[in-house]
This record gives sequence, C-alpha cells and structure tokens, in this order.
Amino acid sequence: MTNPQPLPLNRNKTAPADAAGCKDGCCSAAAPALPDAGWIRYARAARMLSWFSLVWMILEGALGLVAGGAAGSVSLIGWALSSAVEALASIIVIWRFTGSRTHSENAEGLAQKAVAISFWLLAPYIAIQSVIDLATGHHAESSLLGIVLTAASLIIMPILGVAKHRLGTRLNSGATAGEGTQNLLCAATAAAVLIGLAANALFGAWWLDPITGLIIAAVAVKEGREAWRGEDCC
Repeated sequence: MTNPQPLPLNRNKTAPADAAGCKDGCCSAAAPALPDAGWIRYARAARMLSWFSLVWMILEGALGLVAGGAAGSVSLIGWALSSAVEALASIIVIWRFTGSRTHSENAEGLAQKAVAISFWLLAPYIAIQSVIDLATGHHAESSLLGIVLTAASLIIMPILGVAKHRLGTRLNSGATAGEGTQNLLCAATAAAVLIGLAANALFGAWWLDPITGLIIAAVAVKEGREAWRGEDCC
C-alpha cells in the first residue's frame, strides 16, 4: 500500500526539500498560497478525532482509577493517570486546528513542541510506577472492570493512532502524528497491564508488567525527542 501524499499547508514561497524539520519528506517542496479543500477536510477530521480521544481519555481515566482502587492495582492506577497526559495532547491538537490557527504554521510549531512535552510528562508516570512495582514486588491483581477497559483500549487506540498518523502525513502536522503515537503507546501500556495480569495468574511472572512498562517509558522519551525535532509527522 502506498503512503498517502501530504497536502500542503499555507506557504507563500517554495521551501527546499531538505529544510529543517523536513528531512524525512514530511513537508512538501512547494505549496500554493492557500490550503485546498482537501487539506481543510483533513484538518477537520484531525480535530474531530482529537475530540473523540479527549472524551475517551476522560472516561478511561475515571473508570481506570475506580478499577485500580477497587483491585488495589498500582499498575491500573498508573495507567489511568497517564490518560490525563494523553488528554492534554488531544486538547493541544484541538487548539491547533481551531479558528485562524488552522492555517498557521506558527501554531503548528507550538503544538508540535507542546505534544513533545506531553510525551515527557507521560514517561515518568510509567517509569516511576514500574520501578515501584519492581522494588516492592507488587503483584498485579485481577479486575473485571480493568480487563474490560484495557481490552477496549487495545481495540480503539490503535485505530485512532494509525488514523492520526495518516492525517499527520497529509497535513504535514507533527502535532497530529505525535498525538497518534501517544494513542499507540496507550494501547501498548494497556497490553502490558493485561499481559502482566495474565502472566502473574498463570505463571507467577509478576515482574513482566513493570519491565514492559520501563520499555514503554523509554519509547515515550524517544518519541518526545523526535516530536520536538519535527521528525514525527510521517
């Protein structure tokens, strides 16, 4: 399957292909004075997906805290708290594609860096929780609500993440693609919670969940660095 071609953002002159932030081909070499109808349509789609993500993250975070508290699962609580950071990324993209900012490259630059910072806020949540679990030998406990919630995230988040990556490519928007990467990390974290519960129940491998969490935290730091540099729009 061929990759979608990016649609140009508002530019008044031709930009060189190797300009800063465009080394991976995310930015088009030339662009008309105004975005075309297709670009506007994709911008609206990005905003709508971010609104959906924001609502889901609020629901996910609230129910996750209830499930984690009831089960005494620090892993579930940490995962639920990370939803607040992911909701922040959604708010940033909604801000980016609202009103006059929709056509502003300055707004894209600010949004892209804000999403990068949100990655760095997300990583400590996961890393600190993983270290605590390893140090205390914490065994994650079963929670029916937690299992249903994380399973739902495993279905919904990858769909959102892939869609936002495609829109990020079409819009030349690292902020949109970065939010999509956070959705994929949310799914990966949900998978880690489920795997940890299953491995602990079947094999007593309680340590698998926090180890996976540390790996995810490292990936979040890496993705944040790439988003800051503008390398996450493709």
